[in-house]
Amino acid sequence: MKTKENISLIGMPAVGKSTVGALLAKKMGYGFQDTDILIQSKEDMTLAQIIDTRGLDGFLDIEAGYIISLETSFQVIATGGSVVYREAAMARLAELSVIVYLAADLPTLMERLSDPVARGVVFDPDRGLEALYNERTPLYERFCDIKVDCGQMGPDQVTTTVFNALSKTIPDL
Repeated sequence: MKTKENISLIGMPAVGKSTVGALLAKKMGYGFQDTDILIQSKEDMTLAQIIDTRGLDGFLDIEAGYIISLETSFQVIATGGSVVYREAAMARLAELSVIVYLAADLPTLMERLSDPVARGVVFDPDRGLEALYNERTPLYERFCDIKVDCGQMGPDQVTTTVFNALSKTIPDL
């Protein structure tokens, strides 16, 4: 079996995927891609604007399209928290990469995520963040190869924990 050449980070918004992704890429000597930034630059809109104009399903289709079209090697890919809603996108990430789920508990996320709508989080504000957390957590667990409980760790500690977990999975890391 061919070794997967990329690392994809999945998890709830505000868990630290972009921050840890950039640090991990540097530590590994890999490139770094943030799919939220890719989508915003290609669509020339913020995530919140895309959701406003295309709706939640429209945004999820756009996000999946960009993920499915990824052609990359030796990259750490920070995904949007909603990537788990499209099977085809997750199948593409699984084909390209080792998938690492950065997990944090609900109180930590609620503390970090003060304005999910402005941030462009894909969810129904009427249902709230707790419902989103409960809905997504099983999906993240289903799709990941490695789960890292971030707890109250800072970005450097999370990066080291992820790197150590990956070194058991990827030869010659």
